[in-house]
Amino acid sequence: MTSAAPDVRLAATLLREALGDRLLLPGDPGHAAAVRLWNAAVDRAPALLARCVDAEEVALALRVARRCHLPLSVRAGGHDWAGRALRDGGLVLDLTLMRRVDLDAPAEEVTVAGGATAADVLAVTGPHDLVVATGVVRAVGMAGLTLAGGYGPLCGRYGLALDNLLGAEVVLADGRRVTAGPGHDAELHWALRGGGGNFGVVTALRLRTHRLPAALAGMIMFPLDQAAAVLRGYRAVIADAPDELTVMAGFLAGAGGEPLVFVFPTYVGPDPAAGWPWVERLRALGDPVVDQVAPMPYDEVLRMFDGGMVDGNHYLLRTRWLGTLADAAVEALVDAARRITSPYSTLALHHFHGAASRVGAGDTAFGLRADHLLVEVIAVWRPGDDPGRHREWAERTSAALAPHALPGGYPNLLAPAETDRVRLAYGDNWDRLRRAKRRYDPRGVFSAVPTLPPSTPSPPPGPGPG
Repeated sequence: MTSAAPDVRLAATLLREALGDRLLLPGDPGHAAAVRLWNAAVDRAPALLARCVDAEEVALALRVARRCHLPLSVRAGGHDWAGRALRDGGLVLDLTLMRRVDLDAPAEEVTVAGGATAADVLAVTGPHDLVVATGVVRAVGMAGLTLAGGYGPLCGRYGLALDNLLGAEVVLADGRRVTAGPGHDAELHWALRGGGGNFGVVTALRLRTHRLPAALAGMIMFPLDQAAAVLRGYRAVIADAPDELTVMAGFLAGAGGEPLVFVFPTYVGPDPAAGWPWVERLRALGDPVVDQVAPMPYDEVLRMFDGGMVDGNHYLLRTRWLGTLADAAVEALVDAARRITSPYSTLALHHFHGAASRVGAGDTAFGLRADHLLVEVIAVWRPGDDPGRHREWAERTSAALAPHALPGGYPNLLAPAETDRVRLAYGDNWDRLRRAKRRYDPRGVFSAVPTLPPSTPSPPPGPGPG
């Protein structure tokens, strides 16, 4: 934040007075658990952790950090694989106690506190047959997901999570609290929808809800030797898919440890039964060994992924955007599945189309609005295992997909060092996003999340890595 030396002792004194035992220092009871993330590969040592309960406390913590020259990070859901919620020697603004969810069913919107997860929100909206656009994992924080994008099973019908952000309460770096929306701080509202946690601390989000009593969804899995045919057939299905149908695909470990290729349709039309012909078309891609498709509440759709990402394992992610699933990309994915180094590792393809693709390219900061697939390469290993071969598998897979990929990549998944791809990810929105950064965070306080580097000048346009 400045070149002055951090004054941790003064910051601790000031924050302890306001927060009491909700200020955690190394050695305090609860500190070890509070700095433990889902990805156990992350090993950071923040100097202070402030467990805030409202926007006023967040504002106080920001003012103390500024006065005491402490670098900052913000922990909401804490599901960023790179561990950017924690910062060595810094002050962590921990929002995990801020999980209130207030539903206004007649207005078809819900107000969600900054630390709330998808599970928290669906627990409130579900009894009213209402949903919000989420990712595929219930434990992910809604703020981090929404600010950078939010691919999920409702993408085709309702867009990305960020497309459903009606407004946000934000505490800026100087401690000021503002409400961003179409009618007030509209430029901040634009930047928040895709620009990530680079402009302030979002302490509340106002999200659009959608009526959805049930979805037709579930896992269909096929043997690995059918993977190429299944993926080519999947390509044909998603080319025809209506908005109501969003289909995830990829590779997961089967009961015996060998990877299986999967497709995961989610049909969310007014009549779930209208999705059965699409399910039958997907079933016919091969000889299913698992078939779990059924009508179910949306919360149950996401529960089917609860066991996939286990707290305490070590994770490394790589990502690519594919404009089409070309035969060469199919071959690269199948080869990667055959070479997979861990029964916990996964390849996932997220389907972007429909309502999400009809949002104007400049209407939000999110940079890619053409139909595409988001590929997640998720290397996972147990603590104590040598990480080298798992990392090499992820890097090799990403490199094999690169010749077939679009420029840039999903900023929420890019590695901290991939700043060149970040710039390409935002496309024509990059310069406007940089101006918003200078306007709302001119001192670069929010620099722990490097999707928008705070100090380097904008590079000239030109080609770059995929």
